[in-house]
Amino acid sequence: MLAPFYDFMVSAALDKARKASLNRLNNTANKNILINGIGSGLDIPYLPRNAQYTGTDITPGMLKLAQKRALKHSFDIELICADSHKLPFSDGQFDIIVMHLILAVVPNPALALQEASRVLKPGGHLYIFDKFLKPGEFAPIRKLFNLLLRHIATRTDVVFEETLAQSPSLKIINNKSALANGWFRLIELKKTQ
Repeated sequence: MLAPFYDFMVSAALDKARKASLNRLNNTANKNILINGIGSGLDIPYLPRNAQYTGTDITPGMLKLAQKRALKHSFDIELICADSHKLPFSDGQFDIIVMHLILAVVPNPALALQEASRVLKPGGHLYIFDKFLKPGEFAPIRKLFNLLLRHIATRTDVVFEETLAQSPSLKIINNKSALANGWFRLIELKKTQ
């Protein structure tokens, strides 16, 4: 339903932060990288070309847009319709995982992060760009908007630290503000075991 309008709604406002997030990817040569929640493929133009990529999304319409974007940029990526709560991959299959604007969209962010951790190799890195409340943040307007927005497009009530607490093998390497006075953050995690 939202696929035709998605790029218009989020691209211009978030492209600078998206690019900054993907600039954090290093040592990608011959790595197996998952773009979990690839959506319409807005990440594709900024991805290093020396790795093997898989992109997932639960929405076939988004995957069609991602396929068009991949063709436009001559980018080789395998696209799979999959639920972030139950990824169709083996344990420890990926060296790197990118999750842009997905944890605040899925019904159960903690489960989606646990699944990402499961398919990430020990020592692998997970890069997140999303919007999160700070622990204990009052934010009454965001919480009120969440009552409506969570059923249409996104959640505005996710606290990353609470989500991360349910994935003990993931440790924070970096967590910094990206936009909107720290509501949007760039987070890097490493799987320790």
